[in-house]
Amino acid sequence: MKVEQARDVASKAIEQLRQALESGQSGALKQYLAAMARFHRYSWGNVMLIASQKPTATHVAGFNAWHKQGRFVKKGEKGILILAPVVRRKAETAEQTETDESSSSVGFRAAYVFDISQTDGQELPEIGSVNGDPREYRERLAKVVVEQGIALEYSEDIGPARGVSAGGKITLLPGQSPAEQFATLAHELAHELMHRDERRSSTSKRIRETEAEAVAFVVCSAIGLDTGTAAQDYIGLYGGDAKLLGESLQYIQQTSSAILNAIGAAGRAALAS
Repeated sequence: MKVEQARDVASKAIEQLRQALESGQSGALKQYLAAMARFHRYSWGNVMLIASQKPTATHVAGFNAWHKQGRFVKKGEKGILILAPVVRRKAETAEQTETDESSSSVGFRAAYVFDISQTDGQELPEIGSVNGDPREYRERLAKVVVEQGIALEYSEDIGPARGVSAGGKITLLPGQSPAEQFATLAHELAHELMHRDERRSSTSKRIRETEAEAVAFVVCSAIGLDTGTAAQDYIGLYGGDAKLLGESLQYIQQTSSAILNAIGAAGRAALAS
């Protein structure tokens, strides 16, 4: 299927949603909102493409991505069409570093992903849990977030994600243990402090997730929480590694120290820029 056909599928899905809204039918709306929650890292058009082709999808990836995780697409399974960016390598300059953006999107192409239900193989690794009692630090961290002008909300709609940072707003999944909630909030606050300025354009998703989870690990460890394998599991899920972690240590240290200083002073200390 070509790009034009993919766009047509997405347009029809959006039109179906519009008509359902106008006629007062909530079923279609709930279906697409649920898809947005499951695939919140995808563009709106790709969410519509996934939901319209396989409404029951929960975890999608490309053929090769599944292979790297030890899973294989079952014979005869039909791929879910999405639009993938076509990137062009930028000319490298002497000033560029390994964290610089070295490519830019120049268009889109048709690509296929498969839901986990369409695959067999190794079980996906579970992300470990953070355990312990964050004591008064949980309330202090929440206070620091609000004092930074960041809205703090709770919503079931973001599931299965535990937290989402949207630039000026953090949303947490309710029902987490106090330790998990503290760790998630520290992770999302790290995003707000590190990845909402001009530096965002020079970092990849892989770098940002590695840095945020590393900050959460440092902050949780500093107040005595047992992080187990949680940080390693999460960073591994996003393809982070020791080399990348090492390149980001300066930013991780600065942000971790700022958060710890703030919550150590009952939220009154100013966060470092």
